Amino acid sequence: MTMQVTTEGRLPALLSSADEQDLRGLVTPLISDNLDRLSGVTGLTRYNGSGKLVGTALTVKTRPGDNLGMYQAMTMMQPGHVLVVDGGGDLTNALCGDLMRAYAVARGCAGFVIDGAIRDVATFAAGDFPCYARGVVHRGPYKSGPARINVPVCIGGQVVNPGDVLVGDEDGLVVFAPAETRRLVEAARAKLRQEQAIMAEIEAGAERQTWLHGALEGLGVAPYTA
Repeated sequence: MTMQVTTEGRLPALLSSADEQDLRGLVTPLISDNLDRLSGVTGLTRYNGSGKLVGTALTVKTRPGDNLGMYQAMTMMQPGHVLVVDGGGDLTNALCGDLMRAYAVARGCAGFVIDGAIRDVATFAAGDFPCYARGVVHRGPYKSGPARINVPVCIGGQVVNPGDVLVGDEDGLVVFAPAETRRLVEAARAKLRQEQAIMAEIEAGAERQTWLHGALEGLGVAPYTA
């Protein structure tokens, strides 16, 4: 029987170490706010107990419940790649578990993002290897194919292209083109400074706050009077 796994083009280039470190210092809401609050993966759960995901997408489009393509991609990935698997959101069969996790860690994989199911969640929860998935099931996968590697995929309503940058933490996942990295880092840092100023104003204790009352007034909301 012929097993169909095809790969398109060259493997995506990886983030520079400087860009990776800069992104590790930023939480996903700061990045999301500078993507017009429209971009980002939704509906997936973070299963790792600790650790942050920052890396470059190596994508897999697979038949639901089948991990043949994921197997092949694991032999191709380089340190810093995030294995991004479009399993159609199917929860019938798990696409990976603790064995594939252990191999990925040994190969320097930056994490898993799986629009499908995983298993052996206790192992993921006990460690810091990033893993986001649609859900959990004890049933294992098939290995029949077909699958396509290094193609655009859809993960939780977000198109992810090969080479896209992924950042994930407790608040979720954001995805963007690598050309956007420096702009987003600087914009997110500016947003952080703005939020730090607001927090300082709150901690100063004044009842009237420029970020709150000023925003309401600017939007034409009449002040409340008892």
